[in-house]
Amino acid sequence: MTRALITGGAGFIGSHLAERLIRDGREVTVLDDFSTGRMENLGALVGKPGFQIVRDSVENSHTVNTLMAACDEVYHLASAVGVQLVLDEPVRTIRTTIHGTEVVLEAANRFRRPVLITSSSEVYGKGAKVPFSEDDDVVMGPTVTARYCYAYCKGIDEFLGLAYHKQYGLPVTIVRLFNTVGPRQVGRYGMVLPRFVAAAKANEPLKVHGDGTQTRCFCHVGDVVDAIVRLVATPAAQGRVFNLGGEEEISIKELASRVIAATGSSSRIEHLTIREAYGQQFDDMPRRAPDLRRIREAIGFAPRHSLAQIIAAVVASPA
Repeated sequence: MTRALITGGAGFIGSHLAERLIRDGREVTVLDDFSTGRMENLGALVGKPGFQIVRDSVENSHTVNTLMAACDEVYHLASAVGVQLVLDEPVRTIRTTIHGTEVVLEAANRFRRPVLITSSSEVYGKGAKVPFSEDDDVVMGPTVTARYCYAYCKGIDEFLGLAYHKQYGLPVTIVRLFNTVGPRQVGRYGMVLPRFVAAAKANEPLKVHGDGTQTRCFCHVGDVVDAIVRLVATPAAQGRVFNLGGEEEISIKELASRVIAATGSSSRIEHLTIREAYGQQFDDMPRRAPDLRRIREAIGFAPRHSLAQIIAAVVASPA
């Protein structure tokens, strides 16, 4: 029986991944410092045979090496979560994202464990060519603009992972996530769909940043987890970067309208300027959509959940 190590496993995506691997008959160790992860996310797994929780930082090399020696594969999800946290705690964002990945890769290389690193669509920066393709050039904003802190950090993560693969032959796969959503996701760190759903359920205004014409693609966490597991099982995916997201592009204003309709809410849409929303100037990209040809060719990926189903799942979720 194989054991998987999931860093950031008490988070939204990590907890769904842990459940999937346990269902598949794997053993799972979750490493999380619970700064943003939640124990209730793991409630269905506590006490199950083969499941283990370790409360510690991914930056603790002693802990990471101990757990790495006992596992067969690694899913590195630990990172800063959400726009608001990046703005509020940039030092933590940089340390956790870059140093944490460095610790994980060094330990994985020592014990020769395959690693999947979750990156982000943020690495495309101000990319104007839509949909974004993995080998596109990227354009970043100035270092004084807080948003790009996370983008630069995730870019460094990718460079580190690809360098370990090239120089040491370490099996590393990188996935750029585009707006993963679903049950158990919370809006407190800026995630738009759970934030809209919580406001609509309370009949409070849905706060749209800017004019709301900016568009995004959303992907159900179940589809994301399935793709992640399949990529790790695909040797040809090693040393490569893959976009992973949904295909239905929607404006944020239209998303708010659809959430109001799905909840039967009496809420209204309220527009805030970017400065009002974040307390500082912040670049909000007009479009962000993934080119999925590479992951489709690699593992036959196709999202199973429509946007309507995704909204319904978040509405039905208690958190």
